[in-house]
Amino acid sequence: MISRRTFLTSLQAALAGGALLAKANAAVKKMKVTRVRWYESPISRPIFNQSMHVITVETDAGITGIGEGGTPEMVRQCAELIIGQDPTRIEHLWQYMYRAYFYPPGREKIHAQGGLDMALWDIKGKALDVPVWELLGGRTRDFLECYSTGFPSQGSLKATARACMDAGFRAFRTGLAGSGANGAVFDNRRMVDQTVDECTQIRDGVGPNGDWAIDYHTRVDYADAVRLSQALEPLKPLFCEDLVRSENKGMYRTLRQQVKVPIAVGEHFADKWEINELVEQNLIDFSRVTIPNCGGITEFMKIAALCETHYVGLVPHFTGPIAQTALVHALCAASGLALMEVRGDGSWDIPYLPKAFDYKDGKMWPNTRPGLGVTFDSSKLKMMAEISAFKQDIPLYKRKDGSVTNW
Repeated sequence: MISRRTFLTSLQAALAGGALLAKANAAVKKMKVTRVRWYESPISRPIFNQSMHVITVETDAGITGIGEGGTPEMVRQCAELIIGQDPTRIEHLWQYMYRAYFYPPGREKIHAQGGLDMALWDIKGKALDVPVWELLGGRTRDFLECYSTGFPSQGSLKATARACMDAGFRAFRTGLAGSGANGAVFDNRRMVDQTVDECTQIRDGVGPNGDWAIDYHTRVDYADAVRLSQALEPLKPLFCEDLVRSENKGMYRTLRQQVKVPIAVGEHFADKWEINELVEQNLIDFSRVTIPNCGGITEFMKIAALCETHYVGLVPHFTGPIAQTALVHALCAASGLALMEVRGDGSWDIPYLPKAFDYKDGKMWPNTRPGLGVTFDSSKLKMMAEISAFKQDIPLYKRKDGSVTNW
């Protein structure tokens, strides 16, 4: 039996906790989205569906969520649908944005939706005063191992790979030999041989306890992809990425029978319907689908569950600093093998983000700050779009229970 004092202390704590939770839930229930803004970032990649521009979602409760991605046009079409809506109904709003225009959205629009979804999770975490990973089920790991793309050169590939390992990274990632200026001639057969030579140097550099990976970048023809993969097998790559063009995913059925290297695919893809065939048929070993490309945290966690079911690891493509922070939350709440890709040595000075991801010694660490834990200084960027009115051009139906169905 427990003592009266212990019981009263426990009861008091439970009541206090319950009161705080009730207060937090009450505050959350009263919120509505009032305005969405889109800011142009100078560090964004010049690729339409890999933008690093900043999205803010404001509420009438004074809580603002921060996201990243999209273009003004794509963000506007999605944002107009959530003005006046309850930002805590994240799954409902995801379905609403995805399905409101009847035709399935393309990758560029899903990227914009992903930025807004990210901001909605940030709002809910801030409202409940917990980090997003807590909302996703709590931490499954203490930190995330990382692999480096573009680690600073140390004069030779061997020395660079060695330095990457010494910096605390799990793996060194390289690409095909012969990458040149725009319009340069790429000789498949010659570059396959040169790539094998370079990867041999990298294997020596990382040592017996280190790992390395390579991105084919869908650049080589099918026959040379097979030849290169077979030649690299003795060097034990952690994974080989995007062996062939991504348009015909079914080709991986044939490719899988001809190569034994671990295969990573997904950088080109968006939602779960683009990757599910490869995962469910065990045609790949690692998913490269990332945030916000897939539609945000909401969709990423579904893909993570799909991958866990089929023993596929998560090695998402690198992204912008806010989305990188969101990935840490998502991966730290997911099970199974997970690695993060970072640029160079992992350092990144971003004037408009006093706080973002927490990186140290080749690892990403989950933060305990509310929401995503990102601090955004809007005075450092130019606002390019502002959405404050609801707009829906095509009807959307609901089932009897209130859930979304198509028009």
